[in-house]
Amino acid sequence: MRRFIPSLSALECFDLAARHRSFTRAAEDLGLTQSGVSRQIGTLEQFLGVRLFQRIGSRLELTEIGAQYWREIGPLMAGLEKAALDAVRGQRLEEALILQTSPGLAACWLLPRLGGFLAAHPEVILEVIEAEGTCDFSTSPADLAIVRGTGAVSDVRSDRLCAETLTVVAAPKLIPPGAALDRLDFTRLPTLQNATRPSLWMTWLRLSGLPHSGAIRGVRLGHSGLLIPAACAGLGLAVVPRFYVEDDLRQGRLWEPFGPAVTSPESYWILHPQERAHHPHLTACVTWLKRDMKRPNAGISPL
Repeated sequence: MRRFIPSLSALECFDLAARHRSFTRAAEDLGLTQSGVSRQIGTLEQFLGVRLFQRIGSRLELTEIGAQYWREIGPLMAGLEKAALDAVRGQRLEEALILQTSPGLAACWLLPRLGGFLAAHPEVILEVIEAEGTCDFSTSPADLAIVRGTGAVSDVRSDRLCAETLTVVAAPKLIPPGAALDRLDFTRLPTLQNATRPSLWMTWLRLSGLPHSGAIRGVRLGHSGLLIPAACAGLGLAVVPRFYVEDDLRQGRLWEPFGPAVTSPESYWILHPQERAHHPHLTACVTWLKRDMKRPNAGISPL
């Protein structure tokens, strides 16, 4: 017996028209004409025997039954899409390993090296999500997280990766390599500020003991992933975790005008809840992270 189910094309048109409250915008999204969308909606209304839309002045609005129908088909459309993606991938999306870390660490260190892990584990579906601070696994979908902090986190498995080292970097066009600098005058040299970690300059000055003068001011950028390209462009000095800029230092895009990095009070940790330790790919990812962060030229202080 044939199921009482309307055509998928009509449902797609209805879903987008309801979302946009516009046949024209739905047509643009679907690559159809406005009249084509209108015909599909008419076919759906005829199939159901109810009106789904009404005009109120120049506005297109859902009828009461149209709004109820849209609420009910939304999850079903998402489920159909998910099933199609699972079929294409050959794996269920629930099997993805979800790794949470900060935007700076993701952009500057993790993603440039991630190919090594994926080549060694082609069976892994990896999803990287960004968030600052620690990870609340009760609300986050993450299976594991890389975070920065001063100690282990309670109620989850915490593996210390390394101590954080901070360094001041500059582009050769801003300060010629080899220049003798034994004092930092903030009135003469432009600086870049990290909006996510506003105390970085004061932390580095305290730890380095470098004499300085003038007020710290300069362009504020959201995270280290934005600071580093700005520093490479010569926009100013930047304080960054050294392992973020290892490649830039090696290739001469940046250099350290005030000497070696200093060790901050914080470290980097891998966190994951004990109940997710059974994830088939979590152990492989943790092992890879530890190994890659300790390899030569990783730019990180050993444990």
